[in-house]
Amino acid sequence: LTSHPFQMALYFCTGVLKDETLFRHYALNVPFYTHFTSPIRRYADIIVHRLLSASLGASSPIKMEKEAIQRQADHCNDRKMASKRVQELSADLFFAIFVRVR
Repeated sequence: LTSHPFQMALYFCTGVLKDETLFRHYALNVPFYTHFTSPIRRYADIIVHRLLSASLGASSPIKMEKEAIQRQADHCNDRKMASKRVQELSADLFFAIFVRVR
């Protein structure tokens, strides 16, 4: 319940945003922020790893236009929001069943 009011993190391609203030992390109060987990976990994390590696010169550049990267980010955001909604509805359903049985 305490984390519910926080805005959900969204994936985006920095190349399509003109306003750098949108890159900041509100809770950590840092102007530039990226987050990722193990690239075996989520496709979005694979993209972030590849983009960071290319930007640091550790690998060749990704052959994707920034608009294509943004479409992938939008798709990942949509799937993440749908998953969160299903999780919430599932919890509500099981709580309702619990209350009904009791």
